[in-house]
This record gives sequence, structure tokens and C-alpha cells, in this order.
Amino acid sequence: MARDNLLYEIYARRLASQVPPERVPAHVGVILDGNRRWARAMGFVASQGHQRGAAKIADFLTWARDAGVRVVTLWLLSTDNLDRDPAELAPLLDIIATAVEGLAAQGCWCLRLVGAVELLPQAVAVRLRDAVALTQAPPDPGSGAPGEALMEVNIAVGYGGRHEIADAVRAILRERAQEGDTLEAVAASLTEEDISAHLYTRGQPDPDLVIRTSGEQRLSGFMLWQSVHSEFYFCDVNWPAFRRVDFLRALRDYAGRERRLGR
Repeated sequence: MARDNLLYEIYARRLASQVPPERVPAHVGVILDGNRRWARAMGFVASQGHQRGAAKIADFLTWARDAGVRVVTLWLLSTDNLDRDPAELAPLLDIIATAVEGLAAQGCWCLRLVGAVELLPQAVAVRLRDAVALTQAPPDPGSGAPGEALMEVNIAVGYGGRHEIADAVRAILRERAQEGDTLEAVAASLTEEDISAHLYTRGQPDPDLVIRTSGEQRLSGFMLWQSVHSEFYFCDVNWPAFRRVDFLRALRDYAGRERRLGR
């Protein structure tokens, strides 16, 4: 076991050395997929897979922070997931809320909710909002390096890419109506920048790298607007089994790509 651990650390360091600091993505989006498949493979019930997946989040954020990533978006629950069997959904929502509360208590990240939180049960929405609010205050000076900004972590719960774009357009229409503009005036002047400024992630850079675990090779509506120039990395490992070396392989793969950004 000690030998295996040593070999793992040597390999991890080798991978890390192959990712130049200037090639580390500023914003990484992650589709945390495969909790239920991992549970079935291990002979567990679905809630145990969700629990193990939630326990992996803090590890991943630590790896990302150590690598130099500035923003991480974690897709924990989609709008489609809200249609799951209540017997599975209720414990899943509790696991998510407990995980977010645990992240907030660590004081290591600045959390932000992205998604239609109003679609969640009220008690869950309150827990999420209260936890995130704890991270918005200036951090304790002893919680991190002096002058070092905390990594921003977007918690995508009740999130759907189409829903986000529709929300952005609705917000624009409401604002312009309050200013007295007609629909014709809004239609004539609406720009891509207007929509970007009303997304859940407004003010943040678009994701440079999007990672999806479990072997599925689709976005399923994740950050549809923001990912137009993102690089995608699909990993066969189910999320609960995702390791630091899997993350470093994703970074190495990203660092080796030529990004054209549509040009």
C-alpha cells in the first residue's frame, strides 16, 4: 500500500509538472455525473452514491485551487433532475444542502448560487442561500494567505442552460419596461452583451474548460451560452471515483490544445 501511494504521488507530480502555470484554465466547469452508476457498481443504493459524490467536492476544489484555477462551476442538480422520484430527490437535496453548508463552513471559497433556486423546496432554498451568504463577508485574516483572493465557486442547483438564457431575457425585458421602452425598442437594440450581463455568471469569465465525468459525451444543457468557446474533456471515471490524477490529466490535455476562440 505504501509503495502504491508513493507511485501515485510520483505520477501526480509528473502530471502537474506537465501543466505550465500560464496554461491553467481560469474557469473550470464540471458536470458531476455518475453518482448513481458508481453506487450500482458498488452494490449501494443511489443515496450512497450521491453522498460519496458530495464528499468528493472539497477535494476537487482543493486540487483546483492548488493548480491556480480562479473560478469553478459545479453542476450539482439540473432542472430536469427535479422530476426525479421524490423518494430519491428528497435525500439528494438534503445531501446537496449539507455539502454546501460544509463548504461554506470551511471558509476557503467564495460561493455563489447559480440556477433557478426558486424551483427548489423552500426549506432547501433557505439552507443554500444562508450557507452561500456566509462566504460573502470578508474572510478571517487567518483563513488564507494575506492578500490572496478566495477562489470563486458557482453552485449550480436547479440549473438548466435554456432556463438561464430565458431568465436573462426576462430580466432584460423587465428592466427595459421599467425604463419605459417598448418591445420594438428592446428588439432593435438587444445585444449579446446585454444577455451576458444578465446571466447567472455575470461578471465572471466564461469557462475555459468543461469536464464531464462518467463517460457521457454531451453537455445536457450546461452553460450553453458561456461554453461557446470552451474546451471539453470527457472522463470515463464516475464522479465519486474521480481522483487528482484524473483532474491533472484533464489540465494536461487542455494545456496541449490550441485555442482558436472562433478565430
